[in-house]
Amino acid sequence: MPPEHLLRRAAREILPGQIVNLGIGLPTQLMAYLAPDADVLIHSENGVLGCGPQATAAEADPRLIDAGGAYIRTRTGASFFDSAVSFAIVRRGRLDLSVMGAFEVDALGNLANWKIPGRFSPGIGGAMELAQKTPRVLVLCTHNDKAGRSKVRRRCTLPLTAERCVSRIITDKAVLDVTAEGLVLREIAAGLTVEALRRDTEAELLIDREPEEF
Repeated sequence: MPPEHLLRRAAREILPGQIVNLGIGLPTQLMAYLAPDADVLIHSENGVLGCGPQATAAEADPRLIDAGGAYIRTRTGASFFDSAVSFAIVRRGRLDLSVMGAFEVDALGNLANWKIPGRFSPGIGGAMELAQKTPRVLVLCTHNDKAGRSKVRRRCTLPLTAERCVSRIITDKAVLDVTAEGLVLREIAAGLTVEALRRDTEAELLIDREPEEF
């Protein structure tokens, strides 16, 4: 399970009135950290606008799933449509925010989140268009992989989902903004020093003020 502080911090990025796509995996867990009456609409590219939290086994409707195949509930006012309409919403830039996972993300805002060569991949799915067409893309991931390697890279080495698409990166260790100058450290996990964070990060980190703790 990811650290709870990571999800709580990421949930603060979702603002009232927004239309948001939550990517498969870690981002979909944000649903549990949004208030039940939050004035946001969660979009799923398989054709739902107004997704609610995942359904329990007793509540599950086999006809009602999100893009990852999980059974979901819907909020009052939800709508359903085919894939053509769903991707028209994406392509016309109607989403306010996409929250996506990452295998790698780099200092230029390049994103790699769909394929690790040599391993099974179900295909790029809607990630490519979400990354390219959403006005603001937030990456949510652990700072390091299971082997301890930094996911925050100088340059991505894995096949890219999209180039220069990421605005902000939130990991279990830091909140980073992608800028023209590079990655700017905005916040740091409580109890972690900047020196330790730099040791855990391949990309160079820029600091223009004392980072806040989260």
